[in-house]
Amino acid sequence: MAAALTAGTLAGCSGGESTSKEGGSGGQGTEGHITFWAPFSGPDGPRMKEIVDSYNQSQEEYSVDFQIVPQSEYYKTVDLGFSGQKNNADLLIMHGDQIPTYVDKNLLKDVTEITAEAEITREDYSQTAWEGGQINGKQYGIPLDIHPLMFYWNKDMFKAAGLDPEKPPVNREEFVQMAKQLTNASSGQYGFVVPTLWPQQFIFPTVVAQNGGELIKDGKVNYNSPEAVEALSFLRGLVAEEKVSPENVQQDGEVTLFLQGKNAMHLNGPWMMEQWETAKLNYGVAPVPQLGTEQQAVFGNSHNFVIPASLEDEKKIAAAQDFLKYVAGNAMEWAKSGMAPASKAVYESEEFNEMKQQPQVAKQFEYAVFSPRISNWGQVSEPLWSEVNLALLGQKDPQKALDDAVKKAEQRME
Repeated sequence: MAAALTAGTLAGCSGGESTSKEGGSGGQGTEGHITFWAPFSGPDGPRMKEIVDSYNQSQEEYSVDFQIVPQSEYYKTVDLGFSGQKNNADLLIMHGDQIPTYVDKNLLKDVTEITAEAEITREDYSQTAWEGGQINGKQYGIPLDIHPLMFYWNKDMFKAAGLDPEKPPVNREEFVQMAKQLTNASSGQYGFVVPTLWPQQFIFPTVVAQNGGELIKDGKVNYNSPEAVEALSFLRGLVAEEKVSPENVQQDGEVTLFLQGKNAMHLNGPWMMEQWETAKLNYGVAPVPQLGTEQQAVFGNSHNFVIPASLEDEKKIAAAQDFLKYVAGNAMEWAKSGMAPASKAVYESEEFNEMKQQPQVAKQFEYAVFSPRISNWGQVSEPLWSEVNLALLGQKDPQKALDDAVKKAEQRME
């Protein structure tokens, strides 16, 4: 389960074969040469490589060696680098939910002064993204993007059901009503297929946040709050009561059905865009409807640039500064992967806002929420996803499942 969750957390980076630029120095190269690691081993890899190549060609003072580590091995490799068992990188991509763990171990550099010297400021980025890289008022991550949960729908299925294909639901009432109208279980067609595994790690926290709840509150596990129980009951109810979803959906079953035109509405991350485009689906994309009861919110993660605390070489730090400043103004290539870069120079540009999906992603920046800012969130949250799975399968009552999740998580926090 832990391995599956790690893969799930990195799904936004895409799976695929590892590639890397030859001549890597592992952080031990000439002055002004830095090694940059990232887990972009899918279609997003060539996007970042294009940015790095363009940077290297834009000037002669510095050079960046871009090395891709397969997403399934990424944090193991990062750990080896930090422990000295492998030459470490000078600059790395790190997911926002991982930053607290590495900060807690004193492995990341506070880049507050580094960004100030390079004139990289919070005003240049989405405030949500910038603050996502902060721990106790110190800046450890420089945001590349935010990748929140997104809402997709099949326009052909909407039209066939007598619904306006250009008007997706915006709240729970509309969502449930449309899901019912789009469901014909006898022919294997459903309004919304409820996943029991990934990406519930994005869906369930979204509904909890929309209910006004928090998974960790005041440093204590809060998985069984009324807001969380209501969210899980709602999701299970779509299967058991509303019957707009089949039972016992296996991993990626909802994706398969969406591709087959048998799942009308779908929640997943922006990394799915290229798969929809390749399949030539007639789909729409929008911010996630307010499925909760209190407020608009959406759960997301982020990619951040981080620098190892051990890096002291001033020339390498200067190279990292120069590269990061370049990326802030030249990340349109990253947007082509379906993502929304956190730099305002990109997401507020006319070119960006003419794209299909990416502006819809950026619309959610303001109210995006991230995982709790605690160390080892992956371990602490593992019991939650296991129990959510059991509840969605109908094997446990939502309240009982979340009570059990709290007990198991508390043991891991001791």
